[in-house]
Amino acid sequence: MLVLGSNLCSLPLGTMGLNTNLESSVPYRRKESLSEAAMELEDNLNQELQGSDDAEKKKVASLRALVEDQEPAAKEVDNLTLRRFLRARDQDIDKASSLFLKHLEWRSKFVPNGFISQSEIKNEIAHKEVFAQGFDKAGRPIVVYLAAKHLCAKRDLDELKRFVVYILDKLCASMPRGQEKFTCIADLNGWGYSNCDIRGYLAALDILQSYYPERLGKVYLIHVPYIFMKAWKIIYKILDKNTKKKFIFVENKVLDATLLEDIDESQLPEIYGGKLPFVPVEECAV
Repeated sequence: MLVLGSNLCSLPLGTMGLNTNLESSVPYRRKESLSEAAMELEDNLNQELQGSDDAEKKKVASLRALVEDQEPAAKEVDNLTLRRFLRARDQDIDKASSLFLKHLEWRSKFVPNGFISQSEIKNEIAHKEVFAQGFDKAGRPIVVYLAAKHLCAKRDLDELKRFVVYILDKLCASMPRGQEKFTCIADLNGWGYSNCDIRGYLAALDILQSYYPERLGKVYLIHVPYIFMKAWKIIYKILDKNTKKKFIFVENKVLDATLLEDIDESQLPEIYGGKLPFVPVEECAV
C-alpha cells in the first residue's frame, strides 16, 4: 500500500516518477500475488495428499480453514494429519473438525512437553510386554504385544495411558515417508483372568481411535484362548466400524502362513519363525 506524506501530496504524481494509474496497477499486482500464493498452496496440497481425489483434497482444504479459524495452533498441523481425521469420520467435515479440535486440546493437556518421558512410565516399561522392530511388506512398523505379561492388579490407569501414548508416538516417528499406519501382533498366549484388564483395554483403544485416527493398519490376534472371547465381546462394542475391520483372529494352524503373507521372514520376530530378536519398545531406534 502506497502512503504519501503531506509534503508530497501537493506535487503532481507524474513529477515524482510514479505510476499515476495506481488504482489499477497496485490491485493487479496484489491479485497476481494472491493467485501465485493460491497456486503454491494447491501444489503443496497435491504433493502431500497423494492418493486423494479432487473431492477429498477440497474437503481437506475446507477442514483446514474451519479448524484454523477456531484454533490457531492448527496451522502447525500438516494436511496428512487432517486427512486422517477426515477419513476417520467418513469425509464429514464437521465431525472431523470436532474430533481434531478435541485432539489438540487433549494433546496440550496430556502431553504438555510434547513427548512422554521414560521416567513417567517406569512400571509399564518394567513389564517388558511391548516390542517394536521391523516393517511389514507395506512399510508399516511392527509392534508386538505380549498380553500375558500385563498384570491388571499392578497397573496404574494413568500411567498405562501415558505408556500407550509413548508407544504410539514412537511408532509414528518410525514410519517411513509415505506411510501413515502401523501393524500390531497381539499375542495372547498364556492370557488369563489375571491379565484381563477391560478398563485398560478400553482406555487404550479410546486413545487410539480419538487421538490417533487412521494410524492402525492391522492387528493380528494370535494364540487366542477361548476365555478371551468374553472380554472381546465388551471390547468390540466400543470399536468404530473402520477399526473393527482391522482386527484379524488367526488360527494356530495358519499362523505362519498368515503372518508371512504380509511380513517378510527377515522382518518377523524369531518367535514367529522370523529372523529378528525381540526389541523392547523403549530400546527401539527411531
